[in-house]
Amino acid sequence: MESQDLRKAGLKVTHPRMRILELLETASPKHLTAEDIYRLLMEAGDDIGLATVYRVLTQFEAAGLVLKHHFESGQAVYELDRGQHHDHMVDVDTGKVVEFTSPEIERLQQEIAARHGYEIEDHSLVLYVRKRRK
Repeated sequence: MESQDLRKAGLKVTHPRMRILELLETASPKHLTAEDIYRLLMEAGDDIGLATVYRVLTQFEAAGLVLKHHFESGQAVYELDRGQHHDHMVDVDTGKVVEFTSPEIERLQQEIAARHGYEIEDHSLVLYVRKRRK
């Protein structure tokens, strides 16, 4: 994403917005808390406060640039909305978030909704997992 993406979303191009967008684009893992973003900004020498990070993330979410997830950890995590649907697995021991896609799961969800007389408008699937013990 670039500055024109901010303008298209109706947001003015500012240093904090551009830096936060850059961090979300290059993030590994792809899911960051506001505190993660703030810490990365501080480590890079950026003087951007935590309140600004929260405000920008809220603006990005409202503009459809980021997705906000509330997993069981209780902390909200953010990721860029790249327009491609995917589901998540959350490791209950480490908090690690793994993205995955499964055409079979998508098909089954459609079939289940149809069987009950519904069409899916939107959905979110999160599997809470733990590494198998050997």
